[in-house]
Amino acid sequence: MEERKLLQGFLAKSQEGLPPRRMKDSYIEVLLPLGSEPALREKYLTVQNTVRFGRILEDLDSLGVLICYMHTKICSTEMSPLSIVTALVDKIDMCKKSLSPEHDIKFSGHVSWVGKTSMEVKMQMFQSQGNGFCPVLNATFVMVARDSANKRSAFVNPLIPEGLEEEELFRQGELNKGRRVAFNSMSLLKMAPSAKERTTIHEMFLSTLDPKTISFQSRVLPPNAVWMEDSKLKSLEVCHPQERNIFNRIFGGFLMRKAYELGWATACNFGGSRPFVVTVDDIMFQKPVDVGSLLFLSSQVCFTQGKYIQVRVHSEVASLQNKEHTTTNVFHFTFMSEKDVPLVFPRTYGESMLYLDGQRHFNSMSVPVTVPKEYRVGP
Repeated sequence: MEERKLLQGFLAKSQEGLPPRRMKDSYIEVLLPLGSEPALREKYLTVQNTVRFGRILEDLDSLGVLICYMHTKICSTEMSPLSIVTALVDKIDMCKKSLSPEHDIKFSGHVSWVGKTSMEVKMQMFQSQGNGFCPVLNATFVMVARDSANKRSAFVNPLIPEGLEEEELFRQGELNKGRRVAFNSMSLLKMAPSAKERTTIHEMFLSTLDPKTISFQSRVLPPNAVWMEDSKLKSLEVCHPQERNIFNRIFGGFLMRKAYELGWATACNFGGSRPFVVTVDDIMFQKPVDVGSLLFLSSQVCFTQGKYIQVRVHSEVASLQNKEHTTTNVFHFTFMSEKDVPLVFPRTYGESMLYLDGQRHFNSMSVPVTVPKEYRVGP
């Protein structure tokens, strides 16, 4: 860290002092040779002979950081003065149900939008099929630049789109930023539910009242339903140095993998079959996790519809001195089960807010944005 502090002199005083970059300047393709390297394949293998999605989340997080370093590269120094960290996983949309561990995987991506100190990164993943590659997923991450000591924000190079497709990608980045701001401002932690949402919760409450009694306290579950509190699973991770980054903090990809695996187990236990992930949505990295921390993960089903299961995973660290717990991340995963799953019913007002929040995230599933043709791996 002392060596990195010496790089402070390379930091720009303003964004205007940095040379503009193009999308192709940060474009990267990376091959994951699962088909040709059995030893590597073992790391990604599941018991169902598919690929561990948690490992893919780790790779996407690493790739997103690398892409941003390509965008902000300074030729006069070998080591970047910037500290690039993941601020948000905006969206990961799956195009394929499962992956084969016996075929190579290819990642590609580039910076698609730039603010003053933040960058949006678009990534795609493909798997070899025949003589080409077929699409597997589309991912959008938001990364932020910090100074060499990771103490304050730092400016990044502006981005100049070239051509109609790049202009559309850049415009979409602006819209994504506005959508995130609007979604955050409407958070149920800040504002009351809408009239429609209040009606939904009240109707669910009425459907659980015992018709044999005239009481608001006597509650019974409707057929094929589960109380939300009965869908929880929890885990504890000791954060060892093996999972640290260069800032002596726990790698964000590791946190995503652990949260995903607990979320998957929750959906599996709830639905009675092995689900597959459909969407990863709105993962906000609120606070860093220090090496040596006790990481508490709590997962629960908060919304269901047909075969879909919306899972929320909450992570927090505990202070060993005063025993206080601090939230570090909230993860949202949408899974699909092999069969229809029970309805989930909230019992308290807090659970009702979790239900509505899960419903909002489920309803936000959308068709992923297409990247420019020249940045695609051919079929």
